[in-house]
Amino acid sequence: MVYVGDRFVAEDEATLSIFDRGLLFGDSIYEVTAVIGGRMIDNDLHLARLAQSLGELGIRMPLPREAIVGVQMELIARNRLDEGVVYLQVTRGVADRNFAYADDLEPTFFAFSQAKNLLNAASVRDGVRIAVVDDQRWARRDIKTTMLLAQVQAKRIAAERGCQEAWMVEDGLVTEGASSTAYIVTADGRIVTRPNSRAILPGCTRRAVLAVAKRLDLVIEESPFTVEEAVNAQEAFLTSASSLVTPVIEISGRAIGDGKPGSVTRLLQRTYLDLALSNQAAAQ
Repeated sequence: MVYVGDRFVAEDEATLSIFDRGLLFGDSIYEVTAVIGGRMIDNDLHLARLAQSLGELGIRMPLPREAIVGVQMELIARNRLDEGVVYLQVTRGVADRNFAYADDLEPTFFAFSQAKNLLNAASVRDGVRIAVVDDQRWARRDIKTTMLLAQVQAKRIAAERGCQEAWMVEDGLVTEGASSTAYIVTADGRIVTRPNSRAILPGCTRRAVLAVAKRLDLVIEESPFTVEEAVNAQEAFLTSASSLVTPVIEISGRAIGDGKPGSVTRLLQRTYLDLALSNQAAAQ
């Protein structure tokens, strides 16, 4: 079951207009929330970012926040989703194709769930290999738009190189992953990740994991790093809603540390999940 047109329908009955601006121009925003044990993880952060992204583009929220949560929970219930993700997308709406748009368009809102193995995925357990590619995206990467062609191509290049993710580079510095936030752990134990700006998406899992790191009294340094610094790091990892905290064991064919998930990464994995699940249990 999916949600579209203000109602829940079977996925093969869902329809959208070919004149929707999300389809024609990528004029739309999306969010993905992880679900574990039937409960959503960090959903407040995702809905706050949804509102922020829509505001940056001047698109109205399609429903009050509480109603959106209701749609998400109903999708989880109707699809008996125990582990996976809930996907939301809001487009500017439907109109004859024209670069210009009216200010009173009615947003299109649809949502669906996907079952995924999050906790016991091989990538989370064993780590992933990273390809390095040029960052060819637009300048407002802090807005979570569906204009993802550059990321699609980066993922394709990564797959061709036998890798599971791509880290994008601009002006000699790593920006972020094609669908994740990038981190390294230095020899002296500092967790380094790029600071939020228009150059990267402000990751919701990033925000939650950095809060966990502070709780554990780990040293966090928000600064850019080079590919060379990454391959010489003691550890590396990535975060996203659908990959949680995932170890990075190789970058551009060079092993990170001893080529196995590191102790800092493992500590963050365990603590993040423990806190996220306990918080959700208390809330629900």
